[in-house]
Amino acid sequence: MTLSTKGDGSKLRHTVTVLTNVAHISAPFLSVFLIVHLSAPALANVGGSSLSSNVMLLGREYYQTGFGERYLLFLPLASHVASSITKRIISPRSAPPRKITSTLSLAAYSTLLIFLPIHFYTHRVYPANPSPPIFEVGPSELDFEFIKVGLARFPWRSWILYGGLVTSVMFHAVEGAQIIQASRFASRKFRMSPRTRKIVAGAAVVPILAGLWTLSKEPLMVFASLAERYEAAFARSWIYRF
Repeated sequence: MTLSTKGDGSKLRHTVTVLTNVAHISAPFLSVFLIVHLSAPALANVGGSSLSSNVMLLGREYYQTGFGERYLLFLPLASHVASSITKRIISPRSAPPRKITSTLSLAAYSTLLIFLPIHFYTHRVYPANPSPPIFEVGPSELDFEFIKVGLARFPWRSWILYGGLVTSVMFHAVEGAQIIQASRFASRKFRMSPRTRKIVAGAAVVPILAGLWTLSKEPLMVFASLAERYEAAFARSWIYRF
């Protein structure tokens, strides 16, 4: 984008600064959600599906209430995505955004365009809106037995989707945390090398996937009728039908 006047350039830089602030301010809300949400599968390593389901139910008090979901999850997520994309579009050539091939960007767009939509529809939308309606799964019935059924009935697809989602989210989170630290707390000289950031992200992924592995080794503790409804929810997603 070529600026015609100095005033236009100043306004554009101010807009980019505002968008950067929105992206940074919304990040902690998403981080809290991730800690709450992902602690459940990680804790399967010590307490199996029973502990994971109990932690998930507690977490729902934070991110699935009318207020929590709207203002602590969806609003920060929408703000984070919209501000980041808009900033990429309008950034001047004198200060271009990070390359689309950077770890931060690749992790963000793989999450946003691939893994997150599939995960959200499969685990939230389809169970509550089945076809036919007799296969509806109520919120109280949706615990880690649902995850176990998915891992048992659709193993390779489930592992690719869970692994891809967790990995891309963690890599984006670690890269983003480094950027926020460098821009907001520059006086505190703490900077990780790209290699160290990848190691940290990988280390965060391990206990979560290990927890899912633990769950996959447990016997299914669900009635056949409920397992059928679980499978119907998965089958609504095209990726589980081929």
